[in-house]
Amino acid sequence: MHHFTHISATTEDSPDFRRVLWTGKHSQLVIMDIPVGGEIGEEVHHVDQTLCFTKGIAKAVVEGEEKEVNPGDVVIVPAGNRHNFINIGSTNLLLYTVYAPAEHADGAVHHTKEQADELEEEGKDEPPKWAQQK
Repeated sequence: MHHFTHISATTEDSPDFRRVLWTGKHSQLVIMDIPVGGEIGEEVHHVDQTLCFTKGIAKAVVEGEEKEVNPGDVVIVPAGNRHNFINIGSTNLLLYTVYAPAEHADGAVHHTKEQADELEEEGKDEPPKWAQQK
């Protein structure tokens, strides 16, 4: 069993843009902290993603559809859907997300969006082979 107490506090205490908390064969738990005016960045995954928002206000854009997202909201992005989440609030946007299967390298810590983008472009943020869908 992997147990994370007070996931909202864990998310709030993290100084990083993205931090992988756990990677399993079929899913991955990640926390994120998006600064005011920042965004996750438009992307498409080949895995399903469930995002749970704990603080801040975002504009969710999924396949061109826009919605305001608030603390306590959950957004599910099916594999293959183009999406972005933009912090439109006055505080950092905090969330945890579950990828199924894993999307990032096991134990990855990305201090900034720029670092995350660079590592992804260089192919240094791949999920473990054992967690990749076959």
